Amino acid sequence: MAKQKIRIKLKGFDHRVVDQSARQILEAVESTGAVAVGPVPLPTRIQKFSVIRSPFIDKDSQEQFEIRTHKRLIDIIETTSKTIDALTKLNLPSGVEIDIKL
Repeated sequence: MAKQKIRIKLKGFDHRVVDQSARQILEAVESTGAVAVGPVPLPTRIQKFSVIRSPFIDKDSQEQFEIRTHKRLIDIIETTSKTIDALTKLNLPSGVEIDIKL
């Protein structure tokens, strides 16, 4: 098999779940004999929202909410056919978006 590089991006709202799934991916990849780099923590995206508490009297009073999106990056440099099979058979927790590029 030709030298193929696989890049895996993980996104999620809970950093513990994202780190746990990254750990599972690394264990599966390293058990097949492939070389992996990461997980590299990417900057956290923070979305902030301000909402008026009451529509009539207390218009100046606002509540603030935020959504934090945590991201991790894993590069698999030296892949084998077993590596791709191990990645497809992984059972990862819900709440994590996984993007795999070959």
